[in-house]
Amino acid sequence: MIVQKEKWEGIPLLHVYNERMQEDAPIVIFLHGFMSAKEHNLHYAYNLVEKGVRVILPDAFMHGERSENLSESQMNSIFWRIIVKNIKEVQSLYDTLRGKGFIGKVGISGTSMGGITTAGCLKAYDWIEAAGILMGVVSYTEMAQYQLRQMKELGVDLQLTEEQTHAILESLQPFDLVERPEIFEKVPVMFWHGKKDPVVPFHMTFPFYEELVQQGDKLKVKYIADDKAGHAVSRSGVLAVTTWLAEHLA
Repeated sequence: MIVQKEKWEGIPLLHVYNERMQEDAPIVIFLHGFMSAKEHNLHYAYNLVEKGVRVILPDAFMHGERSENLSESQMNSIFWRIIVKNIKEVQSLYDTLRGKGFIGKVGISGTSMGGITTAGCLKAYDWIEAAGILMGVVSYTEMAQYQLRQMKELGVDLQLTEEQTHAILESLQPFDLVERPEIFEKVPVMFWHGKKDPVVPFHMTFPFYEELVQQGDKLKVKYIADDKAGHAVSRSGVLAVTTWLAEHLA
């Protein structure tokens, strides 16, 4: 397995592959979580490369090599700005892949902030051919409202007027995957979520999935709910999502 440090369009990343891969090998862009970095997801890359998948692990905006050493509270205040920037950068990564002659099917996946970004990318882009949403959400506006309530309960003064809050929610609405259930007829998507997740609540995705599966049998969707897990993907979850992506991109 080759792990190559590269920089595409100013984005530091790890390009992970093996010497047997051709230009038409399937590709996964895998996105890390909040306050994490690209190298923390190398175990996903290892499992994918073993299955014949090329992997791109980028550093998110303001993370990893791009960190500006902000505190966690400062980073929380720009959480959605980071995600929207990440969504735009995923398109840049895709364009660069094609420009370099890598022509395989492209999937996207990620954990927590990366899973949330994955959902936004599914709403925004039609070139994604498989996805894995790990500890993510399907409604940005619902998650943002939840975060605002949490901060209010903790006594955090965000110094936002009602108009500013409304503007933030309105700017996130275009990325609400919940509004496009037909995507799940076209793109195979796997969800993984711990029922005890205290950071990104289980109810951010599971009720949507339950409604979705009642709409028919044409859907290409799978949901793994881990009864014991909190905000960390289990080994079985890692193996499940890497298998899902490899099989649906083959």
